[in-house]
Amino acid sequence: MLIGTTSRNSGNHAAALSLAAKLRGIPAHIVIPKNAPKCKVENVMRYGGQIIWSEANVQSREEVAAKVLQDTSAVLIHPYNDGRIISGQGTISLELLEQVPHIDTIIVPISGGGLISGVALAAKSINPAIRILAAEPKGADDAAQSKATGSIVTLPETKTIADGLRAFLGNLTWPVVRDLVDDIITVDDQEIVEAMRLCYEILKVAVEPSGAIGLAAILSNSFRNNPAWNNCNNIGIILSGGNLDLDVLWESINKRVREQD
Repeated sequence: MLIGTTSRNSGNHAAALSLAAKLRGIPAHIVIPKNAPKCKVENVMRYGGQIIWSEANVQSREEVAAKVLQDTSAVLIHPYNDGRIISGQGTISLELLEQVPHIDTIIVPISGGGLISGVALAAKSINPAIRILAAEPKGADDAAQSKATGSIVTLPETKTIADGLRAFLGNLTWPVVRDLVDDIITVDDQEIVEAMRLCYEILKVAVEPSGAIGLAAILSNSFRNNPAWNNCNNIGIILSGGNLDLDVLWESINKRVREQD
């Protein structure tokens, strides 16, 4: 039996765990906050996950997950603070650098740190000179603050359209982020929305806010005006999710239009 907890609403992890359990004929209990985007909830249900609701805060999710563990004797598969998950994420770097070996920089969304830890460990084992940059929302910039202070920082609240990037670093991911991530670029929600729109209109790819943040970082003035990154010539961007709530996207775009009128 498996239990998956979507701590800070890790939609891809929840869906993947649900499908993996279904293929093996065992239940997956997925703890999801009540304010999770509808599309992410539907993905879990589509793949056979059994949803257990929690309040929209870390304490509630941890308490609900602990109760499910106690009641079911299930195994916890953490969405990011787990060596197996981090190792799996590393295959992204393996495939990317096999296909495009001349990449000198990889941009990765950061939240709990599982994705970027796997990407950084694998990429730097292949090419120690490669740069790993993290992209983070300004309204949930705990990783940037952690990097600046040298210890894990948690925030009393987060506010960003990128609902998949509201988790905090774990004890396994923090040392990797501290030592192997070269810098963290923060962007605001409007920059994220613009990156989503570019993906949709130009690339013809539907990307959720948390997945589009890497592109938003590259397009941001903070990146383009920083001389430290002038020699980033061959950049790989991880677009990490397509769990797109169109209602939220259109509302964000319409808000921007209203503000410009």
